[in-house]
Amino acid sequence: MTSGNEEQPRSVAGPTSGAPRPARRGARHRVTRESDVLVEVDLDGSGRFDVATGLPFFDHMLAQLARHGGIDLVVRTTGDLEVDAHHSVEDTGIVLGEALGEALADKAGVRRFASVAVPLDESLVDVALDLSGRPYLRYEVPFAHGAVPLGDPGFEPQLAEEFWRAVVTSAGVTLHVSLRYGRNTHHILEASFKGIARALREAVRVEGGTVPSTKGVL
Repeated sequence: MTSGNEEQPRSVAGPTSGAPRPARRGARHRVTRESDVLVEVDLDGSGRFDVATGLPFFDHMLAQLARHGGIDLVVRTTGDLEVDAHHSVEDTGIVLGEALGEALADKAGVRRFASVAVPLDESLVDVALDLSGRPYLRYEVPFAHGAVPLGDPGFEPQLAEEFWRAVVTSAGVTLHVSLRYGRNTHHILEASFKGIARALREAVRVEGGTVPSTKGVL
C-alpha cells in the first residue's frame, strides 16, 4: 500500500466569480471473477493518494499520477496475481477511466488540451492529451533492456500500455505517449506516468464556463 495524505484538501471556487462550483469527483467499483477494483478520484484535490493493488511498483506509479496530477486518488485492487498481473492492472485502468469520466462530467470550462515533456535523469518522455470524448492511445515506449518485471510481485513494463489503453477507452480521451530517449526501465515508466499526470493536471484545469468544442459537447 502507498499513501500520502499529509496535505489538506483545498476549497473549489468558480473560475470567475469566486462562487463554489460542483465538486468534480468520481467513484466506481467493479467486480469480476478476476478482480475487485474500487477507485475514487477528486480532480480538485491536492495530490493525496491511498493506493493498494498488490503490486508495489504499480502503487508507486499511481502515487506519481496523483501527486503530480494534483488529484486525490484512492485505489483498492484485489486480483488473481497468482495467475498474472495483467487482470489487476488492466481492470484498474478500466475503473480509473470510468471514475475520471464521471468526475469530468460534461467537461464545461476545462482547458481540454495539454502537452508536456518530462525528464527523469537520462530518460525523456513526451505526452499530449485531449479530453476529446474519443478514445485513442498512441504509445511509443520501447524498453532498451526488454521486459524485466519491476518489484515483487513483479510489474511487467508492457503492462503500462495495457493500463493506459484501458484508461483512455473508459474515460473517452486521446493520449499520445512517446519516449524520446532513455535506458533505465524504472526511469522511463516513471517519466511517462509523471508526464501523463502533468498533462492531465493542465487539461482538466477550469478556465471558463463553456464546453471547449464547436459541437457544444465532448
